[in-house]
Amino acid sequence: MATVTESRPRAPSFVDVFNPLARRMLGAGFPMGPNALITIRGRKSGEPRTTPIALLQIDGRRWVSSPFGDVNWVRNLRASGEATLTISRKEEAVTAIELSKEERVAFFRDRMGPYVKRIPLGLGRLIIGSVLGAREMLDDPVDAAERHPVFELR
Repeated sequence: MATVTESRPRAPSFVDVFNPLARRMLGAGFPMGPNALITIRGRKSGEPRTTPIALLQIDGRRWVSSPFGDVNWVRNLRASGEATLTISRKEEAVTAIELSKEERVAFFRDRMGPYVKRIPLGLGRLIIGSVLGAREMLDDPVDAAERHPVFELR
């Protein structure tokens, strides 16, 4: 009888191509919409790990959500509870608070939904909606809350 092993979520292969380019551009201060860099201490290595993220900023509050589930940066942030956010070459130390499932449902329904709907139609909305999973978050926030961690950054 075969043994079934649970695999960890993995971002699509285009992320392996896009992230190094986005890291360089964002690190140089090139504006890329709501994107920023987040640097988190590795939970095993202790080494700083930097990845591009989409940062949702509304009314002076900031959140980051993982469109690809419980990936490495999420597990590192969960373990560390703190990170460095880099926006336009300005670094800021932040504390991360993971939202509960109920809070994630409300976040997707009440914060992310209206934010994405305000984005003009076109390539940006297509990328956010289809490629980065916002369509699922808008159409079924309860189901999305099962698979997409969200952190508030303070």
